[in-house]
Amino acid sequence: MEEDEECCPHEAMFLVLGYLPVYELLFMSQVCKSLRDAVNNDVLPWLNLLVERPLSSRLSDETLINITSKANGNLKTLCLINCIHITNHGLQTVVAQNPHITKLHIPGCSSITPEGVVAAVTTLSQGSNCLRSLRINGIYNLQREHLHTLASCLNMNNNLPLEPLLYHERQRERERIVIDLEECPKCYEVREVYDCPKGGCKCRACSFCIPRCENCGGCIASEEVEEGACSDILCLNCWLNEHPKCSFCNRPYCKQHTSWWHTSSPSTFICRVCQENSSGYTYMHEFL
Repeated sequence: MEEDEECCPHEAMFLVLGYLPVYELLFMSQVCKSLRDAVNNDVLPWLNLLVERPLSSRLSDETLINITSKANGNLKTLCLINCIHITNHGLQTVVAQNPHITKLHIPGCSSITPEGVVAAVTTLSQGSNCLRSLRINGIYNLQREHLHTLASCLNMNNNLPLEPLLYHERQRERERIVIDLEECPKCYEVREVYDCPKGGCKCRACSFCIPRCENCGGCIASEEVEEGACSDILCLNCWLNEHPKCSFCNRPYCKQHTSWWHTSSPSTFICRVCQENSSGYTYMHEFL
């Protein structure tokens, strides 16, 4: 009896299962029989599925279908980030078995075709019609016709004015947008399209047509483009006002990557690239 109690996980372990990412849940199911049964029999951890690195590059159709089956047809969120091995078959099988999906996010799933996306969204719209959020950036060869079909399935009114979407706030603002892509007014390609926050400027286009500052989101003229230490582009004003700057290359990090600094003293900052390139030199060791 004492041996069984010692082998059984603490009860608190079962309470955290619903907060673990997928790859950690799969590892937990291999620890012992009690945790395996808890992971396999509890529906809650599987209702909102987010697959990202390091699992995304190894996820196959078969594995995805097996994982999503644990939700017993009640999957609410299917978010696959850069899952390059997931195909139309895997996606269609999952949506057919889970008609109540409200969020379908498959950015960077390059093996899924536009026709596969349309088929999946059509299946969901013909069922419970619960889909409220679609993210498909990184799906190749999306055309205007595909976008119109998707908008029709999601009951979107194309005549309504679109709310401004700012480049530097894109991660937060995407939550209120049904589809993350639209037709660029300049190149007419189906891409992410951004507005300009500068007063009086009404430019609107994808980032390929109009470069935008990572910090302020404003449009950048070709002569004002500056590069940060993270390779993101900044407008001249943000580049000048962004501090600190690398002691070697004199470039700042954008606001998205301020955690990338290597510091050697309270007043000296070294970017990641300079740190890696210089780590073999004796003067660098002395400097550090």
